[in-house]
Amino acid sequence: MYHSHYKIPKMDCPTEEQLIRMKLKTIPDIIHLKFDLNRRELEVYHTQNLPEIETALQSLNFGAQKISTQINEQNFEIETHWQQRRILWWVLGLNFVFFILEMMTGIIAKSMGLIADSLDMLGDAIVYILSLWAVGASIFRQKRVAYISGYFQLFLAGLGLLTIIRRFFNQNEIPDYKIMMIIATFALVANAISLILLQKAKSDEAHMKASMIFTSNDILINLGVIIAGWMVMQTHSKYPDLIIGTLIFILVVQGAFRIIKLSK
Repeated sequence: MYHSHYKIPKMDCPTEEQLIRMKLKTIPDIIHLKFDLNRRELEVYHTQNLPEIETALQSLNFGAQKISTQINEQNFEIETHWQQRRILWWVLGLNFVFFILEMMTGIIAKSMGLIADSLDMLGDAIVYILSLWAVGASIFRQKRVAYISGYFQLFLAGLGLLTIIRRFFNQNEIPDYKIMMIIATFALVANAISLILLQKAKSDEAHMKASMIFTSNDILINLGVIIAGWMVMQTHSKYPDLIIGTLIFILVVQGAFRIIKLSK
């Protein structure tokens, strides 16, 4: 594993960072980019000695200068990638457990909000599986994972919205608000734990950023289901649950487009 260190005097905001990412993402042997905007420095981890990295950086006219290139003895892969895998396995387990729990209780409680949340949890679990596959891979492969994840979320959201439309017109059952609020509260705690674990990784890689975006959305979704349960209790109507379910899937769509944008 090679570790190259560059000084980039004109890199002082996220715009320059994104331009550099776009420029370097086509080099397949790059494993990881670590940016320090305050010090205007970039660290590149790569599997081969790549003079084209410096050539690509200099073509951006940001004043890039190589400080050093060293053989890293794979410390980055052993420590950072192992930490990412461990965290992703934890959040994968939490999401899969709550997918099953929320789907079962959503059917029992006749709650579209819980069912929507469970499908979102299933989507996240698959995202984390894809992210585990991407750990330690090239930047191109990591971005490809984020791209696939985003479109999978769009697919699930489309199925959910069709189900909600059908329930608006065809079913009159009032969901069990107690089950909704209790299960959504447990899911909220699980997602908060997942987000804390992901933030501890302190990774700027596309697949890890995608995981954090999905988990942040989940916390808002859990709060929405709790609110829906309270509104069902107050109104004795199915519509708060269906409305919140619709909003959940809209949020999923927005998150999916953010992921797709991130992968470009």
